[in-house]
Amino acid sequence: MDKKLETDNLETRLQALESRIYGERRNKSGKPAKCGEALARVQIGLSSTANKRERVKILHKKIEDLLKYLDPQFTDHITVPDAMKLEFILAEEDFLLSQAALLQQVSNLQPLLDSTYIRDVPEHATKLQRLSQIHIKEQDQTEAQSQEVKKLFEEYNKMMFLLSKQFTQWDETLRKLEEAKGIRPVE
Repeated sequence: MDKKLETDNLETRLQALESRIYGERRNKSGKPAKCGEALARVQIGLSSTANKRERVKILHKKIEDLLKYLDPQFTDHITVPDAMKLEFILAEEDFLLSQAALLQQVSNLQPLLDSTYIRDVPEHATKLQRLSQIHIKEQDQTEAQSQEVKKLFEEYNKMMFLLSKQFTQWDETLRKLEEAKGIRPVE
């Protein structure tokens, strides 16, 4: 009973799928188009074409072989002899020894990696982030003050230039007046 119910359920789902795909289209006899029938026709056409051509048969055979070779369990059937494994290991002996020395070095440094300084890095990182933001803000303030000081220096230099020019004019005027009265300037 359950199998019949499952079959009916599958047929209902298939009909819903076919109506979504084909819509209201009908085949030549006026019946609604069926997905399964179309797929079966395509399969029959492909297999008849494949059987007629020798190259296609060979290709199918090679595809089967390729799938067999790609299967991970196939490598279990092909085993490397122990003597060959030993040769591989001996050929890589220097590399393996250097890697072992590096691993030993890492294990010796493990207590340093487990230290409180390393564990507190995230906390220090947030503090460093805040300090970095403060530093950037102070850099901006310093730049603004530098611009203000530069502006004040320019105004000071301009004022000194004008005062110097004014004093030079007054000196020239005073010298002319003294010459006109006959007074000798004190040097």
